[in-house]
Amino acid sequence: MGTSSLETRASIDDRSRMNTVGLKMFFRLATEWSLSRQQQITLLGQPSERTFYRWRSGQVVHLPHDTLERISVLIGIREASHLLLPVPERANAWVKRPNAALEGRSALEVMLMGRVEHLYQVRRLLESWNA
Repeated sequence: MGTSSLETRASIDDRSRMNTVGLKMFFRLATEWSLSRQQQITLLGQPSERTFYRWRSGQVVHLPHDTLERISVLIGIREASHLLLPVPERANAWVKRPNAALEGRSALEVMLMGRVEHLYQVRRLLESWNA
């Protein structure tokens, strides 16, 4: 096995670990926010139910770039909300409360509109408050 094969294998292993850790963090966040199965699927970018259940059970081979990006933004939203509201219950409840800065919708409602841009909209709002 040549050097490039070893590097490729190491890169694949690193990506696999990143995928696994990212999904664990996402499912922890989903529990904290009391998300339904359909809400989780929407936030992950609409994987098939079969794929979703595989991911939830820890069977991760490869996550699409879009899914990794979504998870990263969602974790950023969680962290920013906990920084702004240090009591975990309040931070987690904030996600579901109507918000004037989001035209009366909750952060979750905006995120569930489905596009990654909607996730960024919520993250930018929190970052502006934490600045």
